[in-house]
Amino acid sequence: MRTYLDFEKPMAELERKLEEMKTLAQNNNVDFSGAISLLENNITDLRKEIFENLTRWQRVQLSRHPDRPYTLDYIELICDEFIELHGDRQVRDDPAIIGGLANVGGQSFMLIGQQKGRNTKQRQHRNFGMPNPEGYRKALRLMKLAEKFNKPIVTLIDTPGAFPGMEAEERGQGEAIARNLKEMFMLKVPVICIVIGEGASGGALGIAIGDRVLMLENTWYSVISPENCSAILWRSWDFKEQAAEAMKITAKDMKKNKLIDGIISEPLGGAHLDHNWMAEELKRVILENISELAAIEQQDRIDQRIEKFCAMGVVVE
Repeated sequence: MRTYLDFEKPMAELERKLEEMKTLAQNNNVDFSGAISLLENNITDLRKEIFENLTRWQRVQLSRHPDRPYTLDYIELICDEFIELHGDRQVRDDPAIIGGLANVGGQSFMLIGQQKGRNTKQRQHRNFGMPNPEGYRKALRLMKLAEKFNKPIVTLIDTPGAFPGMEAEERGQGEAIARNLKEMFMLKVPVICIVIGEGASGGALGIAIGDRVLMLENTWYSVISPENCSAILWRSWDFKEQAAEAMKITAKDMKKNKLIDGIISEPLGGAHLDHNWMAEELKRVILENISELAAIEQQDRIDQRIEKFCAMGVVVE
């Protein structure tokens, strides 16, 4: 069963009628091709109308769609081979962050990504995509391993934030993220960071310092979620739509403010409607950017990476 968001409800009835018409035609051997074609065109037109005029809050909702592809889905669809590596060598393995050596189209690289869960059991196992300090330390260990063997690094970002529990703070959550920021600036290999869902706060930034920072079309990236911003400013979550508009957190906003390097298109209706198409597009972008970055001298690449992030937030009168 497909999940429809509130603003997608107008399409739900039309798509239900389309399925009924196809079933009726098949069961009764009746030719409804003309009516089916007309209804399909109506659905396409309605989808274009809806998705060409999305609000920022609606894009936030799309980034959280339960059917949206996660890191493991992309690994399965784009990797010819993937060897997962576990543990931070200090505390334990953090299932909220997945990492390992990947081979895609003959190109090998280190792939690191945040993973949510599809059902209650998986969400609990993955801690709802909220990494602990050991997750960030595992990510850094794998980045250093990639640097040692001269392998490019690709990170996939999809988290509502780093885990805020007391035990995470006791084990050095802030220090782990801060160390990742420092070390990622100086990595000698190409680094590509892609927001595939939610990009919230330091939880996202902990694996998002790269030569190329990209966002899928229907994702968001910000220091705080619209709900939490609303709770701080208005003492209620009821103003989350206004908060999202004021914060300007979508991919277009980030690109306009020069906080990311590019936007990756999604199929009409969102990445959840066509996992295979989205995976192929992601694969193309990854290989294209790895090829471009490999042609840049190592020190020049590091200097450009540092300059790019240092320029963020600078106001020139």
